[in-house]
Amino acid sequence: MPVPKRRTGKTKKRMRRSHHGLTPVNVTECPDSGEAKLPHRVCLKTGFYKGRVVVKPETD
Repeated sequence: MPVPKRRTGKTKKRMRRSHHGLTPVNVTECPDSGEAKLPHRVCLKTGFYKGRVVVKPETD
């Protein structure tokens, strides 16, 4: 089987893995309740999406 002739250095290894980092989740504020929610999703507290009620809101 082929074997590498030289050891891969730390810098080269880290440069190769530079694209493996995670990106933070994009969270927006609901205009009605002010709670954090994912974009293009229904606000579970109010049930609003694009200015109209889509889902019956949760009650405590």
